[in-house]
Amino acid sequence: MATDKKKKRVMIAIDESECSHHALEWALDNLRESISSSSTAGATSAAPEAEEERLLTIYTAQPLTNLSYLTASSYGSASPEFIRSLQEQQQKVSLALLEQAKEMCARQGVVAETITEVGDPKETICETVDRLKVNLLIMGNHGRGAIQRAFLGSVSNYCVNNAKCPVLVVKKTG
Repeated sequence: MATDKKKKRVMIAIDESECSHHALEWALDNLRESISSSSTAGATSAAPEAEEERLLTIYTAQPLTNLSYLTASSYGSASPEFIRSLQEQQQKVSLALLEQAKEMCARQGVVAETITEVGDPKETICETVDRLKVNLLIMGNHGRGAIQRAFLGSVSNYCVNNAKCPVLVVKKTG
């Protein structure tokens, strides 16, 4: 009898902010059973086909860096080596952030995969949700006021309205 594992994927979108760190902690504290690697919840030995595989993905987007200031400050164009150096540094920061998040998960007994991509965070998050067929997106809320949101935009608000799955926005209280 072949087993038909159903995959349930939860994705936590993080950045360097404290609210993002809080969202990950909240998810681990409150949803640990739901986001653990695998479960036979609802399955009996007579019905292995009911087995469910649960996947946790920790995601971060590396924003496209606006390098126009480099051109102005260098009276011409910035060298390709300098631009490459900045991009590599941004990549290192993202990978370190994901490694830290993965270690937090491991301490709670949760196995997680990590993904980083370059692009506008709100767009890359929604594209990844769609591509990976994510069942639940979890993210933090920076708690910006209406004026800041008007100028800076809100990644969580964009994702709530555009992601093709339910979105849980974790607010830091107090």
